[in-house]
Amino acid sequence: MVRMRPVPHLAPGSLFLEQAYAVAPEQPYRVRVLRPVLSGDGRLQIENYAIQQDRRFWRAVEDSDRLAELQADDLIPLVGCTYWVEPRGEGFFGAVEPGCGCMVQRNGVDTYLVSEFLLTQAEMQTIDRGHDPSTHEHIWGSIAGVFRFQRELDWSSELPPSWLVDEA
Repeated sequence: MVRMRPVPHLAPGSLFLEQAYAVAPEQPYRVRVLRPVLSGDGRLQIENYAIQQDRRFWRAVEDSDRLAELQADDLIPLVGCTYWVEPRGEGFFGAVEPGCGCMVQRNGVDTYLVSEFLLTQAEMQTIDRGHDPSTHEHIWGSIAGVFRFQRELDWSSELPPSWLVDEA
């Protein structure tokens, strides 16, 4: 399961991300803050932040009071892990920036992340894989293809008006 909720008290666009296996939703394997920004050349990018002592915020996506405790000082920029995003069809396609620089430790092994997503109004498709920095061998992640997530909850009512883009 993947859930994202706005964090209005942080910088504009900040989204709290929580990923967990459906069999263990109380133990998320990824807790992050994502922040979309426009790059200097006008491209959409999503900055990726880890959270210090992230266990404090496990399941905070369901608890707005606990989510309100998350502060900018808790965020750790993940160097090399910015997603580059472009419009595609009825949605957006994003991939971690090139260069094998998004380092992730999984089961005590250092790997670099290769990650892509396709986001539409109805669903998100995503694939994450970890590779050995020396041999580029696939170490962890999907071997059967993309994961598909259907939209179940909608927290768009919590978006501050200043975050909304006037399409007129």
